Amino acid sequence: METPWFAKRPVSDVRPGDHGWLAYSGPEERDRVIGPFLREGLLTGEKVVYVTDVPAERLPGLGPETGDEIDIAEAVRARGLLVVSRDACRDRSGAFVPAMMLDAIAREVEEAFDQGFRAVRITTDYSPLLREAGSDLGRMLGCEHQVGDTVSPSTMAMAICQIDRRACPPDQLDALRDTHEVLVEVNPEFDDGVLKIVRTFEPAGLRIEGELDAARHTVLAETLMQVGAQRGSVHLDLSRLGFIDLGGLNLLARHAVRLPADGSLVLDHLRPNVENLISTVGWHRLPGIARGAGRGLPETEDFA
Repeated sequence: METPWFAKRPVSDVRPGDHGWLAYSGPEERDRVIGPFLREGLLTGEKVVYVTDVPAERLPGLGPETGDEIDIAEAVRARGLLVVSRDACRDRSGAFVPAMMLDAIAREVEEAFDQGFRAVRITTDYSPLLREAGSDLGRMLGCEHQVGDTVSPSTMAMAICQIDRRACPPDQLDALRDTHEVLVEVNPEFDDGVLKIVRTFEPAGLRIEGELDAARHTVLAETLMQVGAQRGSVHLDLSRLGFIDLGGLNLLARHAVRLPADGSLVLDHLRPNVENLISTVGWHRLPGIARGAGRGLPETEDFA
């Protein structure tokens, strides 16, 4: 079977023509992706269309805790923020009709330029629909293909389709994902072109990419403290970590011993060169650090 091709982008890099996919593991991951998607659109003169049963003032990432001065009521009044109720996309029997949602989306995209908006951001969460009795995967797949047909050729529209990973079996989740070409994730905690640190949610922790040298120890230590303060065990995905110095390894060891007694720092997907360094030092000399699952990318594969 042919393997689908995906581009993975942080949410702030989503651009017109992108039909994005977000399979989230919980509200924190959803809010950290969809919140910036909404805020950045509203703050830069773009139109935001959200198909949901949640009122505008309760949309993720738009509360006062974000620190952004967004007047939600004014955004709604000026049609910069449009909440389309799912009930408006149902027939008389109460069944969700994808064509009604697609018509609403297409209409807003067509009108956006004349209304003075430079782009349109579209999002909806399919999880409630898939949990409904009698939900039809085939109909949802058809809907996703049509959303892609609307968005992909556009120079104005971009979309993120959301779903809770627990809303359907893995095979159905994969089928829905495969109707997209862009996988959207949280913005990096840090990225200077040499080292990238990205929050992960299942398992909870960080993905560390690139090279960890002395100049970047402090930023990793600070990020680890933020993550470890909320959880017991912390997983580090090192599949794309090409280099770590002894100081970086000592940093991880110091952080590990500060975790709760029932927690540990779990190193997942180690690349051979990183694993060899740890083996040379000796796992027994790194209390609180545990070997995790999987193997990292081969050393010959680019990790940038």
